[in-house]
Amino acid sequence: MYKCYNSSMLRILKNFFLNILFVLISYPVIADENPYIFIDNNAQLLVKTLQENKELFKSDPVKFEDAVKVIYEPIIDFRRVSASVMGKKYYFAATADQRKSFQEIFKQSLLDTYAETLAQWDDQIIETIFPDEDIEKEIKNAEVKQLLITSDAEYPIIYKLRWSNGEWKIINIIINGVNLGLTFRNQFKALADQYNENMSLTIANWVSDAGNAGIE
Repeated sequence: MYKCYNSSMLRILKNFFLNILFVLISYPVIADENPYIFIDNNAQLLVKTLQENKELFKSDPVKFEDAVKVIYEPIIDFRRVSASVMGKKYYFAATADQRKSFQEIFKQSLLDTYAETLAQWDDQIIETIFPDEDIEKEIKNAEVKQLLITSDAEYPIIYKLRWSNGEWKIINIIINGVNLGLTFRNQFKALADQYNENMSLTIANWVSDAGNAGIE
């Protein structure tokens, strides 16, 4: 049996659902404006993914890496990070195509290494250290600290973030005192020296290697 609503009731219902829709659409945007919530949400999603796909690393490591990449690939500013790793000297020495090529190679190698490293940890807990005071509005740079808690120890993690095009992006990570951005930049320079500053050979032979990043 159908009910007949008058125009006033329909307008109220319409406004109600529009308000609900506005809240649903706005919530992620509001959450993402806070760098601490942004990092914490993704970190907890990562832990959940690791727990749910733990056995997948042995049976299908490619699928496991893909599960991790889905989380981290969209939130890292690979264009800015890869340029920083090359350093000003080699960035300007490279062609536009070489810069783009390195960005893709660096992204793939970093995510592969990160996924493989994560697969070695058991029973991880990640805690985000939220500030006591409200953060300033309209900030462009932020530093978010976390603790990676394993069954054996605790390791501090610092994320460097930059607000760009309406969203936060990770531009560097410091794990247990090891600055990954600086580590990779030194590796690129050493590789460039090895190949007599030939950018094509340097980029073609790149492999991200942060060791264990201070995590035993």
